[in-house]
Amino acid sequence: MVLYPHMTALDIVGPHEVLSRLPGATTTFVGVGAGRVPTDTGVLSLGDKADFSDVPAPDVVVVPGGPDVAAQLADAALRDWLRAVDTGATWMTSVCTGSLILGAAGLLEGRAATSHWIVRERLREFGAEPSPERVVVDGKYATAAGVSAGIDLALTLAARIAGPQVAQTIQLAIEYDPRPPFTAGSPTTAPAGIVGHLRANAHLIVTS
Repeated sequence: MVLYPHMTALDIVGPHEVLSRLPGATTTFVGVGAGRVPTDTGVLSLGDKADFSDVPAPDVVVVPGGPDVAAQLADAALRDWLRAVDTGATWMTSVCTGSLILGAAGLLEGRAATSHWIVRERLREFGAEPSPERVVVDGKYATAAGVSAGIDLALTLAARIAGPQVAQTIQLAIEYDPRPPFTAGSPTTAPAGIVGHLRANAHLIVTS
């Protein structure tokens, strides 16, 4: 599970909560150098993580998103590691703007993928076909929409890896039964004024 400075915590914490419960699973945080990593709030940090060189052959890779997309797209060490482990990994996955990072590594060309709705069309820059679905699976590449969709992604992976019964058991164990007080979780259901405000102020979500 990839960590980098100023990533969005829920992008990785949600999937970790699910995937760490798979029978026999061992989860590892990985990034440039060892130690803890600050998240985008500036208050919470995550770790301890291993260096990329210490994790050469993961079975499942999860790349989170974050507001400072440009910094991660320019991170050669991250791109190189993703390309290297792609050859042996069973699943290459992302949450939110993490799909742009997979795209920058050249892993989504010709594939369907999703991302946070505010940047989803940018997937075309990397040869991917943007999808409005919450979770998109194309071969061994699975991408989730914004932030909270990472839990849906992880449950999808759990079912593919260990079967629907295990996935449903995990879902019940963490009582994942979302019932938000509003229907504003998608640009297709949110009030038009709110959608327009965020489109006009995309920097509130993605700073670069």
